[in-house]
Amino acid sequence: MALDPFYPIFDSADWLERLLPLGVKLVQLRIKNKDEETLRMEIRRARDLCAAHQCQLIVNDYWRLAIEEGCDFIHLGQEDLDEADLTAIRKAGLKLGVSSHDGAELDRALAVRPDYIALGPIYPTILKKMKWSEQGLERLTEWKAQIGDIPLVAIGGMTVERAPGAFAAGADIVSVVTDITLNADPEARVKEWMAATRGHLR
Repeated sequence: MALDPFYPIFDSADWLERLLPLGVKLVQLRIKNKDEETLRMEIRRARDLCAAHQCQLIVNDYWRLAIEEGCDFIHLGQEDLDEADLTAIRKAGLKLGVSSHDGAELDRALAVRPDYIALGPIYPTILKKMKWSEQGLERLTEWKAQIGDIPLVAIGGMTVERAPGAFAAGADIVSVVTDITLNADPEARVKEWMAATRGHLR
């Protein structure tokens, strides 16, 4: 299936319960610093919510739990790749998205035959401290030329207003976090995002 061009990331299943009914079709659950049982319950709940709303769930990092809970798509950062059992992941039939921030990381991402590659931060981001400066739109164009048909995700400082530029530069998908979660009206912002991105379905 083609991935939706609008790709929000949330840190709890509560966000999914709140916003999936609006028509979100691709979402990442990214939870940090929780115990395993809490993680398992959140993943399980997110899985069921996504199934009910015909939304593709992507689980960040916790590939073992994703396999055990019957999820079919994970996202791994470069550090996660150090510890992940890619053979087990593929044997379980999981699809895989990979983060990348520079040329060496892109080469490593391509080597694992991912189902998408994320490039970021495109713009400065407040989500987390990074050792990389913003990549800019030109880097999107360069990387899309290198990866060909693999979907390219733009992430980092993305807003509805910046999304058209990212698509024009070569992104297939735009990922967003704080532009929704810190918005005074997340529901309205999600609707703006869907209106701005749905014209870019592959």
